[in-house]
Parts: sequence; structure tokens; C-alpha cells
Amino acid sequence: MPTATKEPSALTRRATYHAFRSAGALLQLLPESVANGIARGAGTILAEIPTASRSMYMRHLQRILGRDFTDREVRIWAKKAFAAYGRYWVEGARLPMLPKSLIEDRMIRPEGFSHLVDAMEAGRGVVLALPHVGSWEWGGAWLAQQGYPMTAIAEELQPPELYEWFVAQRAAMGLTILPLGGDSGGQLLRILRDGGLVGLLCDRDIAGHGIDVEFFGEHTTLPGGPATLALRTGATLITAAVYSGPGHDHSAVVNPPIPTERIGSLRADVTRITQQVAKELEELIRRAPEQWHCFQPNWPSDRPAHSDRHVSTTGSVQVASTTGSAEPASSDDPQNPGAGERAEPTGQGG
Repeated sequence: MPTATKEPSALTRRATYHAFRSAGALLQLLPESVANGIARGAGTILAEIPTASRSMYMRHLQRILGRDFTDREVRIWAKKAFAAYGRYWVEGARLPMLPKSLIEDRMIRPEGFSHLVDAMEAGRGVVLALPHVGSWEWGGAWLAQQGYPMTAIAEELQPPELYEWFVAQRAAMGLTILPLGGDSGGQLLRILRDGGLVGLLCDRDIAGHGIDVEFFGEHTTLPGGPATLALRTGATLITAAVYSGPGHDHSAVVNPPIPTERIGSLRADVTRITQQVAKELEELIRRAPEQWHCFQPNWPSDRPAHSDRHVSTTGSVQVASTTGSAEPASSDDPQNPGAGERAEPTGQGG
């Protein structure tokens, strides 16, 4: 039975708030080369330490690439992965203060972008199903500049000032963040029915109430929110990923829409469509496995017999996305069609 965790004191919460505010401000003030150098240095150090996070990443990499690795290869891949994760944190912290022209200049026009444009112009709304790859936030900021502002969900943080700061940081990027719970699912439904764009990170089932799928050749569960929202609203469902690189630039892939016609019960259709989402996420992750920010258990075989799947950590702060359950209840009516992420104080949800 998991041991109950002690609630942090008010003093601890305030200290956390000021620590992340200060770290974010520092990363914004530092020259870009210095901030990136710090990220690379931290990544290099972490890659050499045989931590649980590094071991878990290598388990996932073996699934992606289908082979074992020598000790030398482990160090090389781990260095790439932690360097990519460090870059993600630095860019997420700096994004709110970057000139819009720089965001535009450093975004290579996405492969398949016409799929998103056509879907938005159809006026039925779009659900973007995203993996924790590269920098989805850079893509979201760029989309806002193209006239396609995106809405996402994030779990509220304590103290409230930290969450408010987090939401303000995202708003500066052109991203709208709704609090997880309450009427968030209803708000997403309304946004889509009004022809809006909703982005859902859906390659992890942190809540543990997802849909059974095969993912990289092994059964696990993934959130059913994207499929459920598309089925409930008639919105177009598209998978996409934003990659860091080449160099300072960013690139992206937008796949063709996934067919979401009703052919059975809502439960059966959500399962079928979520499996297709999983298949397409596999291909997006395989394009840059070192940029998949997944250092936590993601398959049942990754977890000890009595582990608490709601908690996963990398370093000293929790970075697990919290994805709302969208699996249809017995009444064929999802309890919560929304999905979201745990708010990252420096602008990270990865």
C-alpha cells in the first residue's frame, strides 16, 4: 500500500514559488549561449550518473529501437537525451520574453502543415494529439502567430500564485491554459464546437484510467481524451510533434487527419481511434527518440508491484503530465473528455 505523502507547508510552497520564479527570471536574463551551456553541462553530468531516470530512458529506447546497447552506447544516448531535456527547460523558460520575429524565424514550416490549415478552415475544430517530444510549446507559440491559438489543460499548483504565474507565462506565448477539473472538459467541448484548436499531450497515462493499447510492441494504457473529444464534437483529430533542431531552429510534422467516424459503441470507437493515435505517436517518437522526454515508467512492466503510478519524478521536481481520464463510463458518456498536463513552473510540461 503506498505511503501517504505529507502535504508541504505554506513556507515550503512559498519557497518553491520564489525558487522557480527566480530560476525562470535568471534564465531569461542570461545570454542565450550561457543558458544553453548550463543546460548542456547539466545534461552531460546527469548522463554519466546511473540514475533511475537514465535506466528508465534506456528501457524505453530499447523498445523504440528494438535492441540492446553497449555501455558506450548507453552513455552516448543518455547524453543526447539529457541535453535535449535541458534545452527544453531553458527554451520553455525563455519563450515568454523572446521576440515574435525570433520564434517565427526559428520555426521551419512544418511538414504537412496544410493538414492543420485545412482542418481549421473547415470550422469544426481540431484536436492535436501530441507526444512529449522536442518543444511542443515552441510550436504552440508559433501557431498562435499564424492565427491558430491553442488551448491546453494544466493541473493547478500550490500556492495559487505559482499557478497564476505559470498561466501568465503561457499566455505570453499565445497559449491558453485551463485548470484541470471542474468544467475544463466542458470548456474544451465548447472551444472545439466553436472551431477552436485544442492540444493534448497524450503519450503517458499518469492518472491510470486510460485505454488499453499496444505501444512500441507492448501493451499499456494511453489517454482516450483526444479520441473522445473528436467523437463528441466532430472535430478533426491530428497527431503532430515539434522537434528541437537543426541547430537553434525547430521543425515539426503534422500528420493527415485520423478517421473518426462512428462505427460502433463510443467505448469501442474510442479504443479503436486511440490505438491509431498510439501507432502514429510511435512514428513521431522514432524520428527523434533522444528528444522523447519520458524518464518515467510508461508500461506496466516498468513499475514495481506496489508502486504509485500517479507520481513520477525527474530530478527534484515532478514533471509527469497529468492526463485526465477520457475512457467512456458504462453509460457511454466520458466522465472527463479533457486531458491535461501537470503545470511546470518554468513553462515545462514534459
